Amino acid sequence: MSITVRRLGQALGRERLLVAGVVAAGAIGVVLSAAGPLLLGRATDLVLRGVLGGGVDHAAVGRVLLAAVGVYAVAGLCAVAQARMAVLAVQRMLRRLRDDLEDKIWRIPLGYFDGRKRGEVLSRVTNDVDNLGNSLQQALGQLIIPLFSIFAMLGMMFWVCWPLALVALVTAPVSVLVAARMGKRAKPAFGDLWRHTGELNGHIEEMYTGHELIKAFGREDQVLQAFAEGNAELTGATRRAQVISTAIQPLMMFASNANYVLIAIAGGLLVTSGGLTVGGIQAFFQYSRQYSQPFAQLASMVGMVQSGLASAERVFELLDAPEQTPDPATPTRPDGPGHVAFEDVSFGYTPDRPLIENLSLAAEPGHTVAIVGPTGAGKTTLVNLLLRFHEICGGRITLDGADITGMSRAGLRSRIGMVLQDTWLFGGTIAENIAYGRSGATREQIVAAARAAHADQFIRTLPDGYDTPLDDEDSSLSAGEKQLLTIARAFLADPAILVLDEATSSVDTRTEALVQQAMARLRANRTAFVVAHRLSTIRDADTIVVMQDGTIAEQGTHDELLAARGPYARLYDAQFAAL
Repeated sequence: MSITVRRLGQALGRERLLVAGVVAAGAIGVVLSAAGPLLLGRATDLVLRGVLGGGVDHAAVGRVLLAAVGVYAVAGLCAVAQARMAVLAVQRMLRRLRDDLEDKIWRIPLGYFDGRKRGEVLSRVTNDVDNLGNSLQQALGQLIIPLFSIFAMLGMMFWVCWPLALVALVTAPVSVLVAARMGKRAKPAFGDLWRHTGELNGHIEEMYTGHELIKAFGREDQVLQAFAEGNAELTGATRRAQVISTAIQPLMMFASNANYVLIAIAGGLLVTSGGLTVGGIQAFFQYSRQYSQPFAQLASMVGMVQSGLASAERVFELLDAPEQTPDPATPTRPDGPGHVAFEDVSFGYTPDRPLIENLSLAAEPGHTVAIVGPTGAGKTTLVNLLLRFHEICGGRITLDGADITGMSRAGLRSRIGMVLQDTWLFGGTIAENIAYGRSGATREQIVAAARAAHADQFIRTLPDGYDTPLDDEDSSLSAGEKQLLTIARAFLADPAILVLDEATSSVDTRTEALVQQAMARLRANRTAFVVAHRLSTIRDADTIVVMQDGTIAEQGTHDELLAARGPYARLYDAQFAAL
């Protein structure tokens, strides 16, 4: 926890001027508030002396009361200034923290996300950051004043009557001990609370994304049951955390009331013996209340602070996640025709379970390399390695003779266009989604790309045509129409290398034939990698690579592989046996 507190301190340290202003405003406000009871006690003594002496000096009493009003007014202004500066300091820090998280997510290798639900990661970026901000804001706004008040009021109590001040100190150790013990129990409880919050968010995000499949397979009851279990766990964690945090303040109030009783008894004895004036005991009672109150305030904040620290640990854990290897300081910039070579490449998601071993493959410019094989053979992984979505464990991959690890990732990927089986559309118009393939594309270029992908016809039937708004879950388009848009995006990008991962799996037979013709034009003079399950789509490939268990089982043209009667022939026969 000390490490987390130190890191939060460093993050806030960049707003040191605002934090210093918060501290200064809090200190001035407390000092002025501390003068208030003393002035009111002075006014009481003036009134009593006047009554007993035959006349009240109303002018003197008025001046004292006016001074009390003045110090309380200035103290209030200091509190307002402190709150505004605290909000500004925390929000600036949170803005930088969100920026750091956004940058971090793009530097984390894809393998980090493979074993985590997206909703759980998003919860750290949203819920945990918001909770941390609320905790810090309240801590800066409400923690400074109570801390200053404790010492200021204690000093004033010693100034008014030191024997009574010693009595007031009796309960202080008890209050500190209660807060410390309850705080230790609150920290893990709030950690569980935010962990279960992230898990439930992940479940909700997953179920929302797949709601159509859930309904199609009639799994609503199981999903509701899983949600109910996650909701129950979150409710239990919330209850445990809140019970601990809310139990602190009543215990502190008990200690405060016991302290008040002791002061009343001792103060009464001092007044009757002449050791303290009535105005003095009045002032002391006010100081006593203001001395005990901060302990209760601090105790009520223990749960909030522990909740914020639990969220901070989850945020820092994401910020400390391992990063992908950095780009070279002086990256190479090969500008050849797009010759790709895999040289003895080995890869595994974990070191003890290799997926690809000693694989070698060459792809010439203008050639199409089709990659086929059973599920799990490593087909998609192979093209992911070319894009450096994962780092290879051995060997090397070259582009136009240059090792791709010597290139920047942005430079490498700018030369590669992708069309995936899983379409991705973002919130924007159809034209903007197609233009994602090339920055600054004109409307004419966008329309030309759509025509090349045979998407122009259905686009023009939509109410707003190319200006029709979409989002990633848009249900107004079929899966095939979405895929045509991603194909148009690839046409517009005009890359040197194409990666087509089941790019026509969602289009109908007639459209597939048209798209295949367009793809043939697009692949001309480019290096193309086509991952396919439907062997009918890759018969004209220059080289067909058959993968099995992470290795190349055989390679050749369609006719050569059929004649060899090997793995490819068996896959082909299995697909077309019923025809």
